[in-house]
Amino acid sequence: MRLNIKGNWFQDKEGRNVLLRGVNLGGSTKVPVHPNGATHIKTDFRDHKNVSFVGRPFPLEEAEEHFTRIKHWGFNCLRFLIIWEAIEHYGPGNYDKDYLEYLEEVLKIADEHDFYIFIDPHQDSWSRMTGGDGAPGWLFEKVGLDFTKFDASEAAFVMQYRYDPEDPKAYPAMYWDNNNVRLASATMWTLFFGGKDFAPSCKIEGKNVQEYMQMHYFNSVREVAVRVKDFPSVIGFDTLNEPKQGWIEQYVDGGEKEGFSEILGHDFAPIDAMAIAAGIPREVGYREIKGVGIKETRRDMLNIDKVSCWFEDAEDIWRREGVWTINEKDEPIILRNDHFVNVKGKRIDFYADYMSPFINDYAKMVHEIIPDAILFFEGPEMRMIKGEQMNYNLLAQNGPFVHAPHWYDAAASATKKAWIRMNLDIMNDKLVFGKKNVQKMFNRQLNIIKTVSERITGGNPTLIGEFGLHVDLNHKKAYKQFKKLGDKAFNTNVRALSMHYNALDANLLHGTEWVYTSDNCNDWGDLWNLEDLSLFSRDQQLDPKDINSGGRATRGFCRPHFLKCAGTPLEMQFNYKKGYFSFSYEANGSIKAPTLIYVPSIQFPNGYEIKLSEETIQVKEKDQILEIISNGSKVIKIELARKR
Repeated sequence: MRLNIKGNWFQDKEGRNVLLRGVNLGGSTKVPVHPNGATHIKTDFRDHKNVSFVGRPFPLEEAEEHFTRIKHWGFNCLRFLIIWEAIEHYGPGNYDKDYLEYLEEVLKIADEHDFYIFIDPHQDSWSRMTGGDGAPGWLFEKVGLDFTKFDASEAAFVMQYRYDPEDPKAYPAMYWDNNNVRLASATMWTLFFGGKDFAPSCKIEGKNVQEYMQMHYFNSVREVAVRVKDFPSVIGFDTLNEPKQGWIEQYVDGGEKEGFSEILGHDFAPIDAMAIAAGIPREVGYREIKGVGIKETRRDMLNIDKVSCWFEDAEDIWRREGVWTINEKDEPIILRNDHFVNVKGKRIDFYADYMSPFINDYAKMVHEIIPDAILFFEGPEMRMIKGEQMNYNLLAQNGPFVHAPHWYDAAASATKKAWIRMNLDIMNDKLVFGKKNVQKMFNRQLNIIKTVSERITGGNPTLIGEFGLHVDLNHKKAYKQFKKLGDKAFNTNVRALSMHYNALDANLLHGTEWVYTSDNCNDWGDLWNLEDLSLFSRDQQLDPKDINSGGRATRGFCRPHFLKCAGTPLEMQFNYKKGYFSFSYEANGSIKAPTLIYVPSIQFPNGYEIKLSEETIQVKEKDQILEIISNGSKVIKIELARKR
């Protein structure tokens, strides 16, 4: 069942071009099941070695239900999340066999549902201890960092410490990304990708910290690869979710602060982060949303209690490396402002010098176990949309590589509002007015991403690894109206989400929506940092016997599209209001297998009328599949119209 790549398409064994449309599974995978790791529950993470992720994304007894629903909604692909911490939380090289056995069992069940699956080693802001998820906690101890002091020292901004239901400003939603400019996360990323160059004195068990960290990361993913190597549904592995540069390519004083325009919360330059987390109070600007932009609204003195996040018997790595010091007045002084910019007199390039070698090494590791695995990787979509060039150097012998960047409506993500008739064009920081113009902007952004992606990979497919929309828009308005209006309560979500899928269709792009969370609830969303993007929730499941019950904004994502095309796809579009779908392709007469189109009954409750050139048609009502068998090589157009 594994796919081949030919040009910018995935192909099955019959030679049909396959469109991957799927979901990320699942949102709560980021946190442990035991003890309950939901981020609104306070903890100091001292129990980090004694946790269990068995049951993520859902208990085995629920697997059949969820996989059946996801398949019914037309999704044929799963971006299946795993967490490094879940595998190696006990300590270095000590793997959680119960979790690995659970993964094997749940993926066996997924295999029976004929999904195309790629494994996503997921992280956000490095780890749970730094306000996100991903790496195990014992790695901090190896480099001298005390994660129990991260909050007090401002080394991290963590919901488990900061959340206050009486004060929404104590932990604003979508501010978790601020951790990537604070010391704890930025230090770990810098060491992970560039420890040999930027912290040569930092060694663990005789190895440089970079080699040590990457070795353990690779070995943990290898444990999973060995378990799934014979599953035909597993088509490949993502390299690492949303990898960050740390301070690599940044001046210690922050320079012109390029790339900081999206930062919400305190706007740390590297020297701010280093000094404050070492116990030196310092004033830093605070940025928040104003209108559809982000502006500095105040300046705060941070860490007035002078708490250091470094263990007392550990030396600050960056002072030891001669990046900065403290003068006789106890003031921080920068010694090497270009420490993270120049190496041995040469200006470094993160993607060429650090990211590419990492991806190539990771690919070799995966291919030792699964030789035909596809490798997915993620570039920075904001920089790509703005036209910046990333200098990847991916070796063909380590491929095939598929670029799987993420794409979100920046204004909607930051504000939890649907910007349908007005939006912000991040390409030029200008407002766009009118729904048609907003749609054109979305289409254009994805077209730029697709073009840049094909340039990076030499013409391989592009898959949007994450896109999606908050369900709790406008202060959870839909939840308040749900009992009265039912599914109509999500009409705003449907309108906005449809525009996302319209942009995918306009560019004939593959994509996996964020996210399906089996234990989502209206109170705490996806159980992580106040995010609530799940397609499904038990709180909306009024009739468990109805497979669609529990779906949220279902008409926004459950829409017709081709699954497999016996030829070259040319154009696809769907108007959910009018109930009109069209798809055209250049048929390849040498392919005997049919073209398959998913036609969901939720969009066509009374059936549909078909307009098609002279072809043989077979309709499978039960599977919501329309089959088309062509009579030769020619352009075919199919149109479906909703019956009233």
